[in-house]
Amino acid sequence: MADDDAGVAGNDLLVEVADGVGRLTINRPERRNAMSWTVLTGMREQLAAWKHDPDVRVVVLTGAGDKAFCAGADLTGMAGGAGELELHESRGELARLFHDLWDLGKPTVARVRGYCLAGGFGLALSCDLVVAADDAQFGTPEIDVGLWPYMITVPLVRSMPPKKVLELMMTGRRVRADEADRLGFVTKVVPVDDLDPAVDELAASLAAKSPATMKLGRDSFYAVWDQGADEALRLLHPMLTITSGTEDAAEGIAAFVEKRPPVWKGR
Repeated sequence: MADDDAGVAGNDLLVEVADGVGRLTINRPERRNAMSWTVLTGMREQLAAWKHDPDVRVVVLTGAGDKAFCAGADLTGMAGGAGELELHESRGELARLFHDLWDLGKPTVARVRGYCLAGGFGLALSCDLVVAADDAQFGTPEIDVGLWPYMITVPLVRSMPPKKVLELMMTGRRVRADEADRLGFVTKVVPVDDLDPAVDELAASLAAKSPATMKLGRDSFYAVWDQGADEALRLLHPMLTITSGTEDAAEGIAAFVEKRPPVWKGR
């Protein structure tokens, strides 16, 4: 992936934009890329900036090094000296990050190598797609220290059978990549050496699609996730008409007829 633009949002979070793909890398390998307050707020700020940036059509989340995607939230000191109310509010920042990802309007991909635990597990499953190396390990170890993974319940329950989620939360056991693939909460498992090519290929494929259709379709997917069939169909029917009336739909049909690549306008 060639660098079009790269930067650092604080040393703990690396930011890169290249070929329509924005990449956020948690850069705390010495802490297994645990999310500090700086990382959490930095990710939220960057996602907000990319949400309306036409040069970013796909977002990839990952962790630095070869040991961990993210081992959870490292919130020590994030509200140092604050009262209980401030501490309570600060603990909701991870949930707000999940919502930012779902509300982004652009495809998101988690690139996972090594440990993907606790809040990091929730972060990965809050992405649309998850590409994991075969050395990845997922888990909710909170129970082993007398805690419960409350904040990641929603992304986990949305990604695998509820009984399996409850078993993982109750036991704290690790799930290796092959089991994750069987459970269906990862999109693809590849050998370690193939991880970056697989993520780059997927991101490039997503970036080549119509931004307008991708946003409309993705937003509709999440809007009907928890709805009943009748309610969902009532929402999806007008979305088909709206999408069919976009300039990108007209361009896509014309390009197909003329046997040429489409030139998307994003509207």
